[in-house]
Amino acid sequence: MSTIRITKEFSFEMGHALLGYDGPCRNVHGHSYHLHVTVLGKPIDKDGHTKLGMVMDFGDLKQIVKRVVVDVFDHALVLNKAMPTATTALMQQHFEKVILLDYQPTSELMVADFAQRIKNELPPDLILKRVLLRETATAYAEWYADDNV
Repeated sequence: MSTIRITKEFSFEMGHALLGYDGPCRNVHGHSYHLHVTVLGKPIDKDGHTKLGMVMDFGDLKQIVKRVVVDVFDHALVLNKAMPTATTALMQQHFEKVILLDYQPTSELMVADFAQRIKNELPPDLILKRVLLRETATAYAEWYADDNV
């Protein structure tokens, strides 16, 4: 049986600000993010199996990614928890979905975080191969399993 990669795409809206950055992204701003998740495996070949011929049901992959990434980050304001406490407290007072991360919320670090969150939820016979996080129409960050062995 061939090994196959399947990919599911997602979209969500998120605001962030980059602590200490020397450009305009130090200010609170938002993006329409596009997330591509690629999983590797062998199609199920057990006769009578409800998922016969599938590496993974796209609906099952969707449930995982929505639960651990999209539903968490969609329409959230994401900040580095190293920001001044007065700033984060003010944001939390005025907005209901503020996420404080242990890292700078760049596409590069978020794609690595998202990959780990997704990997932790996949069935053991599947491999997360690639996660692409598109921040704008012309800019994205990618995580590849082969680069992170």
